[in-house]
Amino acid sequence: MKNNFNKKIIERYSRQIVLKNVGTIGQKTIFNSKVLVVGAGGLGCPVADYLSRAGVGTLGIIDYDKISLSNIHRQSLYDSKDIGKFKVDVIKKKLKLINPLIKIRIFKKKILDKNVDELIKNFDIIVDGSDNFKTKFLLNKFSIKYKKTLIVGAISKFDGHIFTFDFKNKNEPCLKCFYQSEPSDEILNCEAEGILGPVAGVVGNIQSNEVLKKILKTGKNINGKILIINLGDLNFRKVKFSKKKNCICTK
Repeated sequence: MKNNFNKKIIERYSRQIVLKNVGTIGQKTIFNSKVLVVGAGGLGCPVADYLSRAGVGTLGIIDYDKISLSNIHRQSLYDSKDIGKFKVDVIKKKLKLINPLIKIRIFKKKILDKNVDELIKNFDIIVDGSDNFKTKFLLNKFSIKYKKTLIVGAISKFDGHIFTFDFKNKNEPCLKCFYQSEPSDEILNCEAEGILGPVAGVVGNIQSNEVLKKILKTGKNINGKILIINLGDLNFRKVKFSKKKNCICTK
């Protein structure tokens, strides 16, 4: 994205440029950022939506699924006419309508051990919007390897969990320090457990907010903590956890 500020660019981003923690310097930093969103579902949609509106210069999106009718109630960038189409194809077109100034790279594939290196190494921040712990732990492992910032989200029923890890910090705990053993994917299964649509939107928007704070180096962070939200009871709490001995992040 071009860093010159013409009248239209200033007008497009005026409501965030006016913030003292952003300004033109912060907006240029956003323009120059590279963020990868893994999963274009209930979390990935609001993350990609708000990061594109903020002007993130390069936005990568990974997903291999097609849109189904059951996705529509919580995956906010799709509508009924999109059913049967690949998510990444649809999301690219819609994000280009929202902000034609940004670069969007789509990857119509499943992220695996054999391709994760090439997929994440050219991005600064990795956002996990996946629906399974195998992918979350894979992103955790390679984000540690490449010293990336990793922002993880998980949703089920009325509940959401958000983690932010900055692996440039050697003292940072990782996702395995919290879970230690891999939980069952059943707790993330929207078909079996259910999910209220706005829960996905709230958690995804918190993730996008965490991304922008990291880019701008502003605000308080949740490094070394988990943010737990329950929108049924309107409870928000942070729980601190520590780096564990013999974890992959200590090697």
